[in-house]
Amino acid sequence: MYIIVGLGNPGEEYEKTRHNVGRIILNYYAKKNKFEEWLEDGKLKALTSDGKIGKDKVILIEPETFMNKSGLSIKSLVSNKKQAEKLIVIYDDLDLALGEIKVSFNKGTGGHKGLESIVKTIKTKEFVRVRVGITPTTPSGKLKKPKGEQKVLDLLLKDFSKKDFEILKKTRTRIAKALDSIIIEGRAKAMNQFN
Repeated sequence: MYIIVGLGNPGEEYEKTRHNVGRIILNYYAKKNKFEEWLEDGKLKALTSDGKIGKDKVILIEPETFMNKSGLSIKSLVSNKKQAEKLIVIYDDLDLALGEIKVSFNKGTGGHKGLESIVKTIKTKEFVRVRVGITPTTPSGKLKKPKGEQKVLDLLLKDFSKKDFEILKKTRTRIAKALDSIIIEGRAKAMNQFN
């Protein structure tokens, strides 16, 4: 069984923010693949939706905890390395431009609080990440990365503009294909194709 986690914060005020990109993508993926309706799972402290991709059973998880406690939602589902290898985490990445994606495996957390929580909880880094770029760029394509903690927070918790959301729509289509590829063809092939 594959477990796909979309990181973000619960609550309406965070729904359209850059920090919620994992949840935004996961909602799109659930709809696109006609997964079951989202259900609240009190034990997992998450919203879950089940479905199938190819022959594989897939469970989608949106933690209903805040970002820095994301690991709690998968604690009971991932208890060994074999299970961790079928875990895919989608999250926002300040080091990538809006519209860019990167599929990686067994990497560090890059200081991302949600990822740190997951690594600490499941005690391994050996899982797939789908990093989603959220940082604006200059007309020449250079990252306009915010400097200082407050400016970073302001960017993360700001809603996507209409123009930026259009870029994200194209990105989520690519990510949906990447997720299918990871599940059906394996992560190595997906990494070659989508990075």
